[in-house]
Amino acid sequence: MAQWTSAVGAAQLARLLMSQQDRPAGPRTRRPPAYRALADGIRLLVLEGRVPVAARLPAERELAVSLSVSRTTVAAAYEALRGEGFLESRRGAGSWTAVPAGNPLPARGLEPLPPEALGSMIDLGTAALPAPEPWLTRAVRGALEELPPYAHTHGDYPAGLPALRAMIADRYTARGIPTMPEQIMVTTGAMGAMDAICHLFAGRGERIAVESPSYANILQLMRETGARLVPVAMAEGLAGWDLDRWRQVLREAAPRLAYVVADFHNPTGALADEDQRRRLVEAARSAGTVLVADETMTELWLDDDVSMPRQVCGFDPAGSTVITVGSASKAFWAGMRIGWVRAAPDVIRSLVAARAYADLGTPVLEQLAVHWLFGTGGWEQAVEIRRAQARDNRDALVAAVRRELPGWEFEVPRGGLTLWVRAGGLSGSRLAEVGERVGVRVPSGPRFGVDGAFEGYVRLPFTVGGAVAEEAAARLAAAARLVENGGPAGGETPRTFVA
Repeated sequence: MAQWTSAVGAAQLARLLMSQQDRPAGPRTRRPPAYRALADGIRLLVLEGRVPVAARLPAERELAVSLSVSRTTVAAAYEALRGEGFLESRRGAGSWTAVPAGNPLPARGLEPLPPEALGSMIDLGTAALPAPEPWLTRAVRGALEELPPYAHTHGDYPAGLPALRAMIADRYTARGIPTMPEQIMVTTGAMGAMDAICHLFAGRGERIAVESPSYANILQLMRETGARLVPVAMAEGLAGWDLDRWRQVLREAAPRLAYVVADFHNPTGALADEDQRRRLVEAARSAGTVLVADETMTELWLDDDVSMPRQVCGFDPAGSTVITVGSASKAFWAGMRIGWVRAAPDVIRSLVAARAYADLGTPVLEQLAVHWLFGTGGWEQAVEIRRAQARDNRDALVAAVRRELPGWEFEVPRGGLTLWVRAGGLSGSRLAEVGERVGVRVPSGPRFGVDGAFEGYVRLPFTVGGAVAEEAAARLAAAARLVENGGPAGGETPRTFVA
């Protein structure tokens, strides 16, 4: 019996490998032999999860043709990977990817580090901050006081608690977007919302237009539903969307869905202006595309003089074109897995009906906690704490990276939780790999792209500040030196850091 569970075609693997060469090599980078470069490239793709474990690789001759190299080069690369434990082979079954014994399986998304690793590793992998106390504790206590009446019911509310749906609707109405409770469904975080939307609107083979770059976990969710992702390049820097490109993609590709983050885009931090929002909604309506607006970062402006544009759904208040996704996880705390969808009532009914085959509903206690926060003014005070934390961390991280890595390029966003950095001509994938060996975890750019784009970038979230931010930048600089010199990272070991 074959040991592989999926397959990677020669052309697909060649595209992924070529994307690692998009950025020029550093000035002191040593060129490895061709077979070694190929083996390293495949190993990085496995470690990042962009080529799954137990995926059958193309035959040596097929890959050699796609890469325009000799079959001997491919054979030597495969043999090196077998020796390192990243490839297994059997006559008649082919060769498939693996990980060496004792190595963790690579994550397909961006999962937080386990707590036991935090003493020696600085985690810049996830854009999540500690809870804004005392508001988490107060919200849970308030929820417990409101729980007894619900405890006498079955506890299943597929659309969400009626009281919370009404309060979320009122918050939209207060912002000038009239909304009924029937237009709201409470979900298990924004990921739960996106999962429900993708399964309802974009079955296997359907096209979904996405910003390029975009949020890594959402991209992976869409891939796993079988959707075909159509990337639309962002404008340069923090300029937001390129509307000409969007109109072209919507007209020519006719995607069923389009997914955008208008407010402090993840990962670039861009803020789309009001005119961009209006024009994109009009283009989506003309193309018959459902536009999903992710508002998880909406309340995370960090500079006092930021003027927030009207929400995307403000240009489609009935919800016939725009579906809005919101969440408490970014603005409040990642452990508060409460999200919501705002859409037309018939869309909400369809989402609720489909949900019966997934998770049935969202935990009641957490819904009551968010309801308490919204109803007491605690939400606004907690979010203000979150903004102050993120602002201080942003400023500390920007200063540290500019000092330690002056050749790295970025623009400072005025909100959100992430810094999108061009890494001075170095491979983001190799920086991520070497960074873990020197004690800093950072996601590489290709995780945020489609089919291997953004190899020359890394994403740095505003999750550490002060001395920890300085140490993180120093470790990134150490990783960059190792990548530039083309040597292994074994010579440097992570230091235990006590905040």
